Amino acid sequence: MIYIYNDFGGTHTTALAAAYHLKNLSTDHKLTKEEILATPYFNKLNSSDMGKIVFHGIDDDGNSVYTVGRGASKHLLPALNNLSLLLQEKYDGSEKIIFSNTSPTVPFAMTIGGLFSRWLKIDFIGVPLLVFGAKQCCQDIIRLVAYTKKAGRTSQKKVTVLYNKSFK
Repeated sequence: MIYIYNDFGGTHTTALAAAYHLKNLSTDHKLTKEEILATPYFNKLNSSDMGKIVFHGIDDDGNSVYTVGRGASKHLLPALNNLSLLLQEKYDGSEKIIFSNTSPTVPFAMTIGGLFSRWLKIDFIGVPLLVFGAKQCCQDIIRLVAYTKKAGRTSQKKVTVLYNKSFK
């Protein structure tokens, strides 16, 4: 199975979701600033990385975990969904693909922090806001990852798109 966490930038909640999914972050305590900033790809990607599918690792069940930033495009996810179905049909693929949207977990502080840090390059304002936001949403991300894994185990579809609106 292939898991692909996605949101606007692909560098904050998606990075945290991938890290939780891969058990690189513990679910039994609030994240520290050091843990957040040490998370692979957290606050590292730029607008030029939009649409790049980034590999994070293999989970305990042998499933690949990726992230992608969609940017402002409303077309990227449907295109990836259709491409995935096309490739599976053409090459007799049997590996399920789960797209999971982390955007509903993004708190306002993280949105503003991402704007300052990634877009305006003002890290001394943006990074503390990102850390604050990550601490705010970590429990929501943990629940989203559990929900995503469950959907992966139970879905009968070749490609599943989770919008995760209930995590707002």
